[in-house]
Amino acid sequence: MSTIIAGHFQTQEEIDRARSELVGAGFREDHISGFFVNQPGQHDMTPIGGDNLQSPGAKETPEGVLEGAAAGGAVGLAIGAATSVITGPVGPIVGGLVGAHVGSLYSFSKMKEKGEAEEGGENRAEPRKPGMLLAVALADGGQEQRVLEVMRDLGAHHIERAEGSIVDGDWVDFDPLSTPRIIT
Repeated sequence: MSTIIAGHFQTQEEIDRARSELVGAGFREDHISGFFVNQPGQHDMTPIGGDNLQSPGAKETPEGVLEGAAAGGAVGLAIGAATSVITGPVGPIVGGLVGAHVGSLYSFSKMKEKGEAEEGGENRAEPRKPGMLLAVALADGGQEQRVLEVMRDLGAHHIERAEGSIVDGDWVDFDPLSTPRIIT
């Protein structure tokens, strides 16, 4: 593994130009990787697609639905039983079903707002930005400043430092879900 410096560019042409500039500055072509990073949620990391089997903000939803359905069902059953003189034997059944449905909607009150912390957890750091990414594996620490100069001069943004391996122009251990360590 080596230190990797990666920067975002707007277009494929900018990636190609940056690659040429870096090779001209003495970096090996097989230690440079250019590729597109998808939007969060679109990395096809699970068997059914996407990044997670369950939406991170929805982990309390099943409990909320069950709590609401149980409470609503009990209230509806009680109201149905109290009105069974008028409604007959179907009153408690219908009351319980309607109450369970209305109570299950209670789970919406447990939904999180964007950016709100998970219960018992911390907010996740800013995810990696989607777009064209050019990464360079450094042979030694002295090359970092030169890579940063070239990338900044060519308009790279969200430049990050990572650890990994670029083999034959492919960042083989790149994790699109990892939290980037932004330099500039």
